[in-house]
Amino acid sequence: MSTDVVILAAGQGSRMKSSLPKVLHPIGGKPLAQHVIDTAVRLEAERIHLVIGHGADQVRATLRGDQLQWAVQEQQLGTGHAVAQALPNIPDGGTVLILYGDVPLTRESTLRELLKVAEDGSLGVITVHLDNPTGYGRIVRDGEDRVIAIVEHKDASPEQLAIQEVNTGIMAVPAELLKRWLPQLSNQNAQGEYYLTDIIAMAVQDGVAVQAVHPQWEQEVMGVNNRCQLAELERWFQREQAEALMAAGVTLADPARLDVRGELICGQDVTIDVNVVLEGRVEIASNVKIGPNCVIRNSKIESGAEVLANCVIEDAVIGSNCYVGPFARIRPGTELADGAKVGNFVETKNAKVGKGSKINHLSYVGDAELGEDVNIGAGTITCNYDGANKYKTIIGNRAFVGSNSALVAPVELGDDATVGAGSTITKNVEPAQLAVARGQQRNISGWQRPVKKK
Repeated sequence: MSTDVVILAAGQGSRMKSSLPKVLHPIGGKPLAQHVIDTAVRLEAERIHLVIGHGADQVRATLRGDQLQWAVQEQQLGTGHAVAQALPNIPDGGTVLILYGDVPLTRESTLRELLKVAEDGSLGVITVHLDNPTGYGRIVRDGEDRVIAIVEHKDASPEQLAIQEVNTGIMAVPAELLKRWLPQLSNQNAQGEYYLTDIIAMAVQDGVAVQAVHPQWEQEVMGVNNRCQLAELERWFQREQAEALMAAGVTLADPARLDVRGELICGQDVTIDVNVVLEGRVEIASNVKIGPNCVIRNSKIESGAEVLANCVIEDAVIGSNCYVGPFARIRPGTELADGAKVGNFVETKNAKVGKGSKINHLSYVGDAELGEDVNIGAGTITCNYDGANKYKTIIGNRAFVGSNSALVAPVELGDDATVGAGSTITKNVEPAQLAVARGQQRNISGWQRPVKKK
């Protein structure tokens, strides 16, 4: 049986106090609604209908999915009205799964259970028991414990307000029944809106069974209405990522102080210290150590490498058994071959650093190619930019560059070349040559230092 997923994402989210549409606020580095779309894709939905309204252009430009079809809700007149906007593009004979763009973390397994209910001809709804159900629609059951209605909080009687089983809004409905019931909705209620939940009573009236499915965790069905709820779900999401990593053989110094904001592929016996942020697609091979306070984005770190504290690595490849940091900035295009070392307060950009080469401290190496076993002294920079164009520095195997040197690109140093400390190199250095480019030293006797005027 085919499945159409309708995701409601038209609301403004005024309590977020933001110009960004609510469904685009991120959890784990991904927009709320994108989490929902990705779950729908894993369910192998035939079509995914995204009902948009507030910030529609921005939502269209941000969210991605091959099966996406767009429906616009010009006026926000309730959840029933929102679903109706997608109805013309939903064929008969299948199942309609209704999700919400601000409820990002519902598990695939929970939704598959819900879909099975609708495939049997029933109306399926996810409900949850809450200690504090304020604001939620209450699940009303009859004497035989069958669901007979959902009453919104503002319309509930005192007896109904005492009910702790609440509606999440997530439903699975046979398409033909949904098309029969939606046109019958009325807005005669406290909000003046067309409630999707009113189809529960219609199902009961028509003799259609209403079956409730319960999630394993209430966070699966928590929505985001303000920044506090966003932060709460972020921490729950991150805890799940941490637990999955530890189950796969990763040691975390503190599971509460790791943020995974993208896709992480991790080997065994990896050790990650506190306050590490992993963004985009990050691959970490086995036996890697990541020190505290590091940010790693869209990068690959090979086995046995060690990243010391307070490093930023972006769009880079760190080879096996490399040492990076502390306080190193590895910018896009950097590739460190096996055994290379980049030390404290070193910045690299678009640099290929050969096997066993060392840039140990206080240097900038950009737009450069370094051979094997090169040594770059402290304070060395490659002057790669003339104010308009960038040029490359090429350094051969086993070259030695003394401290406080400037290599003005385009320039090449041959194999085994040596640059004396404090030199500014503007011409190529042939293999095995020593290059010294300094101003002549003068020692002046009897020099009197200036004194401060009184």
